[in-house]
Amino acid sequence: MLNNQITIVYGENPREMVETLLAQLKPETALRPGATIGLKPNLVLDKPAASGATTHPEIVEGVIRYFQAKGYSDLIIMESSWVGAQTEAAFQVCGYRDLAKQYGVKLLDLKKDRTIKKKVEGEEIAVCTAPLEVDFLINLPVLKAHCQTLLTCALKNLKGCIPDHEKRRFHRLGLHRPIAQLAAVLPVDLTIVDAICGDLTFEEGGNPVPMGQLLAGTDPVLLDSYAASLLGLAAAEVPYLDLAVNLGVGSTCLASAVVVEVNPEAKKAGRFRLTGRAKTLARYAEERDACSACYGSLIHALHRMAEDGELAGLKDGNKKIKIGQGFRGEQGGGIGIGTCTRGLNNTLTGCPPTAREIRTFLQQVLAD
Repeated sequence: MLNNQITIVYGENPREMVETLLAQLKPETALRPGATIGLKPNLVLDKPAASGATTHPEIVEGVIRYFQAKGYSDLIIMESSWVGAQTEAAFQVCGYRDLAKQYGVKLLDLKKDRTIKKKVEGEEIAVCTAPLEVDFLINLPVLKAHCQTLLTCALKNLKGCIPDHEKRRFHRLGLHRPIAQLAAVLPVDLTIVDAICGDLTFEEGGNPVPMGQLLAGTDPVLLDSYAASLLGLAAAEVPYLDLAVNLGVGSTCLASAVVVEVNPEAKKAGRFRLTGRAKTLARYAEERDACSACYGSLIHALHRMAEDGELAGLKDGNKKIKIGQGFRGEQGGGIGIGTCTRGLNNTLTGCPPTAREIRTFLQQVLAD
């Protein structure tokens, strides 16, 4: 797999999606027989994945099934929930204890793990030893917004690999620089991003937006840059990304990224169960059989615009945004998002366009 490649798989069954993804990537070709494989999901607290807060256990199940079928039996699920939350409770509520029992894999609460000091830029960071000692580390973050860093995905998910006292110190330092430094001293071999229904606003869940996709790559900075674009953000708006580039962790250059869609035909219409903030924003759209990826991008774009007071022009009912396969072939006026609405006079094509592209397009439309 090329380091600048981002591989995407679409669907509604997380386990099947990740197995399809891994069959495409064939990560086992880089492993020796008997290698130890670490799986680092996002279990920030004890909330189910449907809330948009935590990694779907079916994704981890698919990873386990794939590697076990290839003859690898030494797999460890490792995580440390945020300060004040109990990892053991998250293992139970999020379905990971049952998963570990079913497939005979280890569960490791990194709050109980030994730590080692790693030096970067003349500073020391305390890192849990288990993620450093496995032969192959797979990072399994959730694509979410974050109230402090705007984005939480590949790099920020590594905070679960440090002790609680270090997490507190990261916050005192403002998060961005230590997050980049941690990525520089904790190498990850493969990142698989859960973009099934990440939270729109906060990392703790409650505003899930269905997007129905998994993203994978070996450059976590590039993946985070792409993930940021799906949330309507530029990489420059997430300071730890450029800081990580300066430390040699990866690249933010999406222009050089090779995006491979494994199954573009699977971008089917989804049934949306929006809650909270996402449900409010959906009032600006007229949705007819929209695919999850496209609709999710629109909701994220509207969220960013709402934060900056840019939605006033959409309060007119005549400017409701049209999106979905149900608009194929429709001609005439109106604002359209996605290739399915290309017959309208004012449309942003793409299958799907990113939230950042949608936001720029809507800003232009409302300015006219």
